[in-house]
Amino acid sequence: MTARPTLPIPRLSLWLTHAGMLAEQVLRAFWPFFSIVMAILAVLMLGLQDHVPVEVVWAVGAVAGLGLLTTLAWGVRRFHLPDRAEALMRLDESLPGRPIQALVDDQAIGAMDVDSVALWQAHQSRMAQKVARAEPVRPDLRLADRDPYALRYSALLALVIAVLFGSVWRIGSVAEMTPGAAVAGQGPSWEGWVEPPRYTGLPTLYLADQSDPTLSVPQGSRVTLRFYGEVGAHSLTETTSPLGAQSATEPEQEFVTERSGQLVIDGPAGRDWTLNIIADTPPQIAVADSAEAEAGGQMKLPFAASDDYGVVSGSAVLELDLPAVDRRYGLMAEPEPRDVIEVELPMPITGDRADFTEDFIEDFSQHPWAHLPVKITLMARDAADQESQSEPYTTKLPARRFFDPLAAAVIEQRRDLLWTRQNAPRVAQILRAVSHLPEDVFRSDTAYLRLRVALRRLEAFTDYGLTQNQQEEIAQALWDLAVIIEEGTLADALERMRRAQERLSEAMKNGATDEEIAELMQELREATQDYLRQLQRLAQENGDFDENQQGQNGETMQMTQDDLQRMMDRIQELMEQGRMAEAQQALEEFQQMMENMRITQGQGQGQQSEGQQAMEGLAETLREQQGLSDQAFRDLQEQFNPGAQAGESEGNEGRSGGLGRGQSHEGQGGQGQGTDQADGGGQQGQGSLADRQQALRDELGRQQQNLPGAGTPEGEAARDALGRAGRAMDEAEDALRGDDLAEAIDRQSEAMEALREGMRSLGEALAQNQQNQPGQGSQEGDMQATNRDPLGRSPGANGSISTDDNLLQGEDVYRRARELLDEIRRRTGETDRPQIELEYLKRLLERF
Repeated sequence: MTARPTLPIPRLSLWLTHAGMLAEQVLRAFWPFFSIVMAILAVLMLGLQDHVPVEVVWAVGAVAGLGLLTTLAWGVRRFHLPDRAEALMRLDESLPGRPIQALVDDQAIGAMDVDSVALWQAHQSRMAQKVARAEPVRPDLRLADRDPYALRYSALLALVIAVLFGSVWRIGSVAEMTPGAAVAGQGPSWEGWVEPPRYTGLPTLYLADQSDPTLSVPQGSRVTLRFYGEVGAHSLTETTSPLGAQSATEPEQEFVTERSGQLVIDGPAGRDWTLNIIADTPPQIAVADSAEAEAGGQMKLPFAASDDYGVVSGSAVLELDLPAVDRRYGLMAEPEPRDVIEVELPMPITGDRADFTEDFIEDFSQHPWAHLPVKITLMARDAADQESQSEPYTTKLPARRFFDPLAAAVIEQRRDLLWTRQNAPRVAQILRAVSHLPEDVFRSDTAYLRLRVALRRLEAFTDYGLTQNQQEEIAQALWDLAVIIEEGTLADALERMRRAQERLSEAMKNGATDEEIAELMQELREATQDYLRQLQRLAQENGDFDENQQGQNGETMQMTQDDLQRMMDRIQELMEQGRMAEAQQALEEFQQMMENMRITQGQGQGQQSEGQQAMEGLAETLREQQGLSDQAFRDLQEQFNPGAQAGESEGNEGRSGGLGRGQSHEGQGGQGQGTDQADGGGQQGQGSLADRQQALRDELGRQQQNLPGAGTPEGEAARDALGRAGRAMDEAEDALRGDDLAEAIDRQSEAMEALREGMRSLGEALAQNQQNQPGQGSQEGDMQATNRDPLGRSPGANGSISTDDNLLQGEDVYRRARELLDEIRRRTGETDRPQIELEYLKRLLERF
């Protein structure tokens, strides 16, 4: 009989299967024993034996020991050690076809038949291949049928809790509960804790668990000790607190560690430690980079701070560096004493404060020290109330820059006034000189009026002694005036675009920062887009739309909005590269093209639509409001300068016949004629202005009721704007009746601005409606060639003007434009011309 071949079973698979079967037997036989062991360990580690009488401890211990013996005997009885044959059987049962059994079996029949033997060998060869690929069988460790109440999991949970919140050292306390040690268990004992300061985030140390005789603890840690038993059996000796080297026997001891030293507990079970104190280092803070002014005028100062446990707060102290001030002009006098500036530093909201970098951002544009040399000292404080400060950082206090020369001059006088009140007469003298010829300096009547009002109050205050409150009041008025001059109160998109071009040009000349140039460039982009939208809206309302640039040779070159955007991108690119001369030249070319841009419009035939009537009505209301504002301004000028002829009070009625009463309604022009004289009839004239303001407000209310575009966002925006205009008119009327011309002019200016905004929104609503109804567009008329103005331009709807001719032919187009503007101004000053011509020339000046 031949020997059976060796089974090709993977040894690892057979070994793992055998080990799994062994684990099944151990777990099924001994799970009650393991559960009781885990429960006993959990109770001992949690120290529950210390909270019950010793009799209860021993009774429970006896029951637990009996349970351990019983479950151990039950497990030994049920335990069966699996052998190799059982492992082979388990592995064979997991394979399809029982290949191991096939390899072990012998051929029962056909042993003498060659073909039968070959078939049997082929069968065993296939079974051997399956056995060679055998995987280990996973053991069945489920005990749910044997432990339906999951007692083993309860014991395991208790053990995990004991490991997390208990201590292995507490198991030894059971030995002290033996009958022979009962007296020792009732003797003296102690407990102690070392609690670091809360801001350190370190855990509390339980001294009884500290086996290392050397402990490192933070400075300021609080040590608490409790002695049990007879008083005096234990004593404490320590050299770490300010008292130090004193022996204390009180039952409760507490002190704060300040320096390294010894901590000794004398008595039964006494211990001693060496405490190494970790000092709390002061925080560190320093300026990380140079200070600079952001686009809005805020100062940005990067700083870096660090501390071993984290910085709690910080502050910046700014004081004037008087020796570094250029003591010229208004700064020659001794400055008035001012408190230093102290501002809280920003701290990180999230993250670690142990080491960080932040930006200190604050707006000091209105402070008297703006743009003057200052010393900035940064201070940091940690949780231990330790403070440290940086080296003083000297710089000129960054603040908002004014590029308009007039605005810069006003800000300089404001600074001189805040420097010391002794400069008040000098400031008043300079402001009076600046406002001597307002037509050559001021672009806005409102700005000129505000300056004159501030000047008048400054001179009145100076005569009676300027107080600190009055000084601050005048300074605030000058600041508001400079902002108005810098930002402008522009009447339409074209003026806004021109103003943005001028501010950008001034910024390039004065060496503005990249952030300021970027902000001004964005302002130019927005103004240009607004101007193009206005052109498109007018074209949609009145017909075709063409934008073209008139070249110097008379040729017409088509310009699109994309072309303009590319030009502005090129200008910004040149400025970013530092090629300011080329950028200035490109900006001048852009200005020339925008100046030469024209819009060609046709005039619709037939009856006007409801939208066109509403637009023309609002335009008429705007012109009449402008006339009332002009009259109020002239009257205020006469109050400042009673002998001046600018007001032409005698019979000065505006468009309806006269010179000084504004563009009043027809039929109202003579209502107050002759009452505006300086011989006591001024109050009657003011009443006339108030009545006309009220009539204009009533007319606006009627127009609001018939306003088209209801239900659309643009139409609602127009109604909201006209509502603001109406409220401003009411406030202007109240101011006129109270003889407060300055307030009335401000409110009238707000009303005009709201009217313009309402007209823009209404135009957008009408244009949107026209796009939704493409078949109802206005037709081009043939009346464009007729009714031209003295400059050869044909008027369109809503006051727009256009021409197909190149009016500025020749090489020096800017010189020709200046000559035309001077000629219009000269004719405006000739009061003997017809009133209707004077009003027309004035409108030309307001537009261009």
